[in-house]
Amino acid sequence: MNQPVDATTAKSFLPMVSVVVPIYNGEPDLPKLINCLLSQTYPQDRVEYLLVDNNSSDRTLTVLKTSAENSPIIHALSENQIQSSYAARNTGIRAAVGEIVAFTDADCHPQPQWLSSLIQPFIDPDVVIVAGEIAALPGNTLLEQHAEHQETLSQKHTLAHPFCPYGQTANLAIRRIALEKAGLFRPHLTTGGDADICWRILRQNIGRLEFSPEAIVQHRHRTTFQELQSQWRRYGCSNRYLHELHGVELMPEMTAKKYSYSLLRWLLKELPKESFKAIAGQATLVDLLNTPIGLFTARARAAGQKSAKLPENAKIIEWL
Repeated sequence: MNQPVDATTAKSFLPMVSVVVPIYNGEPDLPKLINCLLSQTYPQDRVEYLLVDNNSSDRTLTVLKTSAENSPIIHALSENQIQSSYAARNTGIRAAVGEIVAFTDADCHPQPQWLSSLIQPFIDPDVVIVAGEIAALPGNTLLEQHAEHQETLSQKHTLAHPFCPYGQTANLAIRRIALEKAGLFRPHLTTGGDADICWRILRQNIGRLEFSPEAIVQHRHRTTFQELQSQWRRYGCSNRYLHELHGVELMPEMTAKKYSYSLLRWLLKELPKESFKAIAGQATLVDLLNTPIGLFTARARAAGQKSAKLPENAKIIEWL
C-alpha cells in the first residue's frame, strides 16, 4: 500500500515538465488550445509547451510561430518527414527538457488544474505513467449525446483493458527515464500507439501506471455518422495492429446472424419498453436509439479490424 504524502511535500513537488502536442491542420483549434495551456496553474517556470506541426496545409505553423514569439514557454516545432501524430510526438520528446513528458491533442481543452493534477502521482518514484480523465465538451447532437451516455472517450475503458491497462495520449504523462528504457512511439504507426508505448513500459516492469481523475481535458465528440464511422473503424484497425504487435485477442466477428438478432431484439423488446418510458418522461431519444447506433459503431469497428494490415515499417521503434 502506498504511503500518504503530506501536503507540504506535495506542494514542493514541482518537476520540470514538457507538454507535447502534435498538430495537423489544427488552425481553428489553436487559439483555445493555447489559451488553455497558458491558463494552467502549474508554475510557468517549471513547464514548456512543445507544439509540433505535422506538415499541415493550413496556417498551423504560422500561428505556432507567432504564439512562440509571444510566449517564452511555447515552442513551435515541425515534423515533416513522416505523416503521423506519433512521429510528431517523438519530435517533441527529443526536444523536451523535462523529466516528465505530458501529452494532449490539439482539439482538447485542458482544464486549469490539468497539469498540476496529472503530475502529482509522480511524487511516488515507482509511478512512470499517469493517465488523466477525458471528458466531453458540451454537445447537442444525437451522436454527441449518445457518445456522452456511453462515456466513449473516458479513460476508464482503456484502463480496464483485459490485456493490459493503458492511457490515451489525449491525456497522458510519462517519466522520461521510462521512454529512455522502453523507446519512443513507433513513428509509422497510425493508431494504437498509446497502448503500444504504455504496454512496452509496463510489461518491462519499469514502473507502474496511476490514474488521476482530477486531471481533466475536454474533447468534442463526433457529430456526423461519417465521423463516427471513421472513429470506430480506426478503433478496429488498432485492434488488428495491437494483435500483431502484442498478441492481443481480436474482437469476435460481427456476423449477419448476430447483427440481425440484436436488431430484432431491439425492435421487439427494447424499443417498446423505452418508448413507454419516453412517454412518461423517463427516457430520451438517445435511449431509444442506443442499440442501432451501437450496432453501427460495432460494424465499423469490425470492418476496420478485418481490413487492417500492419505495415512492416510500423514495427519500428524510435529511441532517444
